[in-house]
Amino acid sequence: MTMQLETVTVIGGGAWGTALAQAAAMAGRQVRLVVRHSAQAEAINTSRRNEAALPGQALLAGVNASAEFAGSDIVILAVPAQSTRTLLSTIDPALLAGRPVVLSAKGLEIGTLARQSEILFDMAPEAVPYVLSGPSFAVDVAAGRPTAVTLAGDDASATSDLATALAGPSFRPYAADDRIGVEIAGALKNVYALACGAVEGAQLGASARAALIARGYAEMARMVTAMGGSAHTLTGLAGLGDLTLTCTSVQSRNYQFGIALGAGQSTGAIIAGGAKLAEGVATAPVALALARSLDVDAPLIEAVDAVVAGRADIATIVAGLMSRPLKREH
Repeated sequence: MTMQLETVTVIGGGAWGTALAQAAAMAGRQVRLVVRHSAQAEAINTSRRNEAALPGQALLAGVNASAEFAGSDIVILAVPAQSTRTLLSTIDPALLAGRPVVLSAKGLEIGTLARQSEILFDMAPEAVPYVLSGPSFAVDVAAGRPTAVTLAGDDASATSDLATALAGPSFRPYAADDRIGVEIAGALKNVYALACGAVEGAQLGASARAALIARGYAEMARMVTAMGGSAHTLTGLAGLGDLTLTCTSVQSRNYQFGIALGAGQSTGAIIAGGAKLAEGVATAPVALALARSLDVDAPLIEAVDAVVAGRADIATIVAGLMSRPLKREH
């Protein structure tokens, strides 16, 4: 029997959560956008905008905000990666049992090294996990600009049904079965975006940035296969697509943060200056610990971790990478 997929709850009232709520409404679903405070929910429902997250973007009638989670046919988590476990601790696991839970955060958990779906298994083991990733900016999704992403799940038929339920005229989720590959790619591309932004900030040139993207792709493939995922996944939207977008656009928070690092600012100074959340900053040391635990050669992840932690500047790091022994490309 096909599961009913008519109602959607998006938990997280930031830009990405609001954009995914809008996309689901464009797909014809009835959407509840769960935000932190009732006053915020009332303001969104009254103005039909979430000005704090997406200024000026009118929301469709199918989107209604609430400060309470009551369950639905589809649940989408749209909070930062380091907040996923805390959020799930506030939800009765019974409300998620047997339900598709779409994980849209891109990052590995500090301390546990866990992927987002592993956190979900810990906190709500009866939920059915899916991972959403790919080249997408919230402002584009919310405005109805053409966007294609990957939706990965374990059951091919169910994943296709869910992708169809969330697909609209401008938002196209492509079904895939490699959750591990999609999750690792989504987390690591933020780390490489920091590196590419730092190259831009240090004015080291477009050639250096292109080289970092290419070698980052190869490094990502080593990590994915070591985790049990497929390197082929990286040829698609969640791999090459997202890596390219995040490593080249100033709309990317990680790329912007990297530019500031490359220009000589410290991580602490950038955050103190009010910079928006960059998931790669938290993910870099976790990814390095994971690479070492898997015995994967990951010089770019190691380099980014050193820059983020203030142990080296980007020019020194690039010089070190350029002096590594030459070997066959793979």
